[in-house]
Amino acid sequence: MDPKNQKPLKIHLVCTTDSPEFGHLTQSLARSSIVALDAEWKPIRGHQSYLPTVTLLQLACQLVNDPDESDDSVTFLVDLISIPLSSIWELLRDVFASPDILKLGFRFKQDLIYLSSTFCAQGCDPGFDRVEPFLDIVSVYNHLQHKQHGWKTSKQIKSLATICKEVLGFSLSKELQCSDWSNRPLTEEQKTYAALDAHCLLEIFNVFQAKVVKDGSYFCNITKPVTPNVNLGLKEVLEKHDMSSKILRIKSCEALDVVRATVEGMVSRSSCRKTMPMDESLLKVVKKYGEKILLKESDKKPKATKKKGKRRSSKAMICREKRLEDFNDWQGPAPWDLPLGGDGCPKFLCDVMVEGLAKHLRCVGIDAALPYSKKPESRELIEQAIKEKRMLLTRDAKLLRYEYLIKNQIYRVKSLLKNEQLLEVIETFQLKISEDQLMPRCTKCNGRFIQRALTTEEAVEAAKGFQRIPSCLYDKNLEFWQCMDCRQLYWECAHHCYREPNTIMQSRSSLMCAS
Repeated sequence: MDPKNQKPLKIHLVCTTDSPEFGHLTQSLARSSIVALDAEWKPIRGHQSYLPTVTLLQLACQLVNDPDESDDSVTFLVDLISIPLSSIWELLRDVFASPDILKLGFRFKQDLIYLSSTFCAQGCDPGFDRVEPFLDIVSVYNHLQHKQHGWKTSKQIKSLATICKEVLGFSLSKELQCSDWSNRPLTEEQKTYAALDAHCLLEIFNVFQAKVVKDGSYFCNITKPVTPNVNLGLKEVLEKHDMSSKILRIKSCEALDVVRATVEGMVSRSSCRKTMPMDESLLKVVKKYGEKILLKESDKKPKATKKKGKRRSSKAMICREKRLEDFNDWQGPAPWDLPLGGDGCPKFLCDVMVEGLAKHLRCVGIDAALPYSKKPESRELIEQAIKEKRMLLTRDAKLLRYEYLIKNQIYRVKSLLKNEQLLEVIETFQLKISEDQLMPRCTKCNGRFIQRALTTEEAVEAAKGFQRIPSCLYDKNLEFWQCMDCRQLYWECAHHCYREPNTIMQSRSSLMCAS
């Protein structure tokens, strides 16, 4: 999340229970009406007979308004490797089950299964078995789409990045999704990525709640919330039209359930930590849209794979990993070298896993193509690389099995971030980047620009019916450039700072812009 008008996130890393961050966490949870949840773990490689260990838990807290503070949200990263799990198990269990806190998540059941397994493995039995009240962001998104467009709920679940783009208008980067979250210390990029994954859930819910309050007729005639009195007798409680908040939350109206819920509610309220009750509008949202996650015993066990076949021996796995390590040290020669019949100009083919790297390479003047189709087969990639004498760049280890077909013509990129990937490729292949090479290619299609710059009048004429040029550029006397292939127009920005190869990624493609 990086819009210019967006306040910087306040991120707190919690590693010990005697730290100020942990005290801030407990205080914030006591003042929170909404908490967004997410978790990270080391990526699973292949089929495993055990559940992965969660190493990081994110909690984005939306605080009840305090006139003395300007910030209404704060995000915590709980380092489950450093902090003793037994010291926070009870706190998290109370948060997950607190009726005063609405929990948000994106397909969080799987996270909860892994989280419960992680705590059980450290002696915190029985782990976690419920989260309520809960609201899945997928349900929120489907409701917004139905309200706005009248679309039927789609069975296909969209990614969180797609939902952020459509609801909030910004792209949520998922570059670090598959990074090793068990390594310590965490990088600043990992901290920001993890915090954004949780914080964006709050932002999406705020959009949803604003539309619900505006359009929902059931919000009419809202009365002030009544604070339940624990000394009130059961008879008096049942006689009141507006029962205690605990009774409002139960779905069954049977007398026995009412008694049980009331008694249990009084016990839990008196024994657990103090929290601030939801306001009436949020309580209405919970009552109408809230759900809960309940884990069965079968959920807590690894799913048996149906695939049958020979297990690879540990020796074979070690050899395979060694081969990958050796393969990453590319030595050459490159397919564009003159002795091999090339033209001496570096050319790359980026598969779908490093598609963003292709745009970065184009920004610094390198010919970087994409596959012909969106979901190409391995053989199609190989044929395209051979035909066009390109170096195939990928992060897919499975493609390395075809190395015998295109020797010295495939390279596995090690870095996850596009900025670092670009620098890795420049260093590995000893590419020479000069300032006069910057932005000679269209970042959209890899085409070349026209030889002569266009004036503002010429650019406006060329853009008619195709592209919109902001009117604020008309009096700036800028030069415009057009791609000869896709006709996309670009213009120079005033804030570029290209100087050396090492500073390329400080501005990325800021030298040239396109509407």
